[in-house]
Amino acid sequence: MELSVLNTEGKETGRKIILNDRIFDVEPNDHAIYLDVKHHMANKRQGTHKTLERGEVSGSTRKIKRQKGTGTARAGSIKNPLFRGGGTIFGPRPRNYSFKLNKKIKQLARKSALTYKARENSILVVEDFNMEAPKTKEFVNIKNNLKIADKKSLFVLPAENNNIYLSSRNLQDVSVVSASYINTYQILNAKTVVLLESCVTKIEEMFNI
Repeated sequence: MELSVLNTEGKETGRKIILNDRIFDVEPNDHAIYLDVKHHMANKRQGTHKTLERGEVSGSTRKIKRQKGTGTARAGSIKNPLFRGGGTIFGPRPRNYSFKLNKKIKQLARKSALTYKARENSILVVEDFNMEAPKTKEFVNIKNNLKIADKKSLFVLPAENNNIYLSSRNLQDVSVVSASYINTYQILNAKTVVLLESCVTKIEEMFNI
């Protein structure tokens, strides 16, 4: 797949770049995508949820009324889960939601996601740029020039760039990631994927191509 390289003003530079078919034109595997997105979301969960169970609620363990003759159900403790303020039955406990996913499945999922974006013509290639200082207004101007102001976009950089990251941090519809940390969820969550020119080589290296 061949794409024109744009500059930050949204105009063609006259250069072309070829996206490797072994990454951007594979047979998509939806189940691999599902597993990789599930893996990503599970790893983000803190798993710190906890409720007080019967043995953890503060209160007396004295039997609150006699066993028989009251006309109501027997009750042995004020911490009974049936009472207001009592313990929770089978409440959530802290746990780790992460699970193992094979590297080849992750790679297939990312290739599949990039293939979908390529087929939707949702990939732009922009020449490498830098910012002397964090300027959100300057970053917004770049989005406007690329005609993606109203679209959720993912900017993929060849390496970490603190100024670009800080410039985009306050924009809700923009994500910035380096090529080595790109993941399936971010690709699919964006309407447009913006690749900086030199990061295409980085992506090929990441997939050992």
